Amino acid sequence: MTQLIVMATYMALLLGLGLVSNRLFRGTAKDYFLASHSIGPVMLLMSVFGTTMTAFALVGSSSEAYAKGIGVYGLMASSSGLIHAAVFFFIGIRLWAIGKRFGYLTQIQYFRARFESDAIGLLLFPILVGLVIPYLLAGLLGAGSVIGVLTRGAMPDVFPETAGALPPSITGLVISVVVLLYVFFGGLRGAAWANTAQTIVFMITGLFTFYLISSTLGGPAAATKAVLEAHPEKLMREGEFTQLHFLSYGFIPLSVGMFPHLFQHWLTAKSANTFKLTVVAHPLFIMIVWVPCVLIGIWATAAMMPDGSGLVVPLKHAPNTELALMVSRLTTPLIAGVLGAGILAAIMSSLDSQFLSISSIFANDIVGHYMRKDAVDDKTLINLGRGFVIFVVAITYLFSLAEPRRVFTLGVWCFSGFSSLFPLVVAAVYWKRATKAGAIASIVVTAVAWLALFRESGYGADRDFLFLGAMPVMTIFFCSAAALVLVSLATKPPSNATIQKFFPDATAVAGD
Repeated sequence: MTQLIVMATYMALLLGLGLVSNRLFRGTAKDYFLASHSIGPVMLLMSVFGTTMTAFALVGSSSEAYAKGIGVYGLMASSSGLIHAAVFFFIGIRLWAIGKRFGYLTQIQYFRARFESDAIGLLLFPILVGLVIPYLLAGLLGAGSVIGVLTRGAMPDVFPETAGALPPSITGLVISVVVLLYVFFGGLRGAAWANTAQTIVFMITGLFTFYLISSTLGGPAAATKAVLEAHPEKLMREGEFTQLHFLSYGFIPLSVGMFPHLFQHWLTAKSANTFKLTVVAHPLFIMIVWVPCVLIGIWATAAMMPDGSGLVVPLKHAPNTELALMVSRLTTPLIAGVLGAGILAAIMSSLDSQFLSISSIFANDIVGHYMRKDAVDDKTLINLGRGFVIFVVAITYLFSLAEPRRVFTLGVWCFSGFSSLFPLVVAAVYWKRATKAGAIASIVVTAVAWLALFRESGYGADRDFLFLGAMPVMTIFFCSAAALVLVSLATKPPSNATIQKFFPDATAVAGD
């Protein structure tokens, strides 16, 4: 019960933070969805980093390292640090400037104006929501696995079927409701405050977890030596990945350029200078989080030895539970509760922004855009956003009750979809010749190719699925880019008015 009480206390504090942030709410849609462009450098860094560090980064990386070894760090973390920073610099700052100049609240508002098309909004909306749902699902699965392990034996009479642990059906519901409430009351300011607090919590507790576990295992050198003796293949990359397979993973971090929740966080910045700290510190923060998680996953291979000579961690366990098992078995109950709260902090710090971003898209781009302007005031927009996010949370929760998938695999598929739309945002920002038809073709091709390959993988059941020897994201990305370029070149350029609006220093390419 100790772990359960500590984690419940932490969630209660989060709710309190949401209520406090609500006292600063100005009552406008701009304040609810963008915090009135009032976020400074430190909070922007913490909120952006907290949003990108999900269950995929903590729970998923440990689980994948346990299964595949040290190469997982090279697959994702090392490339993510550099690519994320580059995207923030080359895409994020420009989108912030455009969004602030024209008062945009969402991606779709920008794409609709940039490509002179209402249809592009209706096309993008279900795709963005459809990709965010598996992202949310990965968070709920990760949270459920952590709480399930750490509360095992807490209530054996109430939940005998789970050995006394809170079942996933309850943990997913509690997590959803807690995040939903502080987003409901605090808006993006509440999410930014919560993300800042939770990022500090999970970074501190993450380093503390690493120190405690490595000390219990005899130190990093002894823990690594045990792996070398029991499972040397976990410390070697050769033979596990081909060069093409390894290279194709580098496309996945491009997903941050199309995350609707990151677009929304970028627009909260006070000025372009606010991005400096995020661009510089984000790669360092990724290393601080990923290195301990990957190493703990690798060390777990020796701590879960079949002959019982390892530490008292069961060999047979459900996917996504390796990090929680190491925390539960190698620390005291009180410390395990604190560390469990830190893991939940990382997971919940991304759920809130995702909830808010899709509610903003629905309120502003679907209902607000197509209803009469005099029929939609700020209060109506906010209530519409709140209502839609409740709907999406309910759908995600129902999906979480189905057969679980590995968090890492689910995250990769989700990121692959967003990464494949990256050519769209690059063309919108930098290529004045990109056209409405080209943008629509890119979106349609991405959706069709992603769905076809996702189905081929057994809807994520085949976690080692490759296409043409590479991650599916590479094929989908090039198909998307080719459709965008070829169709744009074959169709009429945008109007001069649009070109001058978004490229004021550009030479006209159209005749009207």
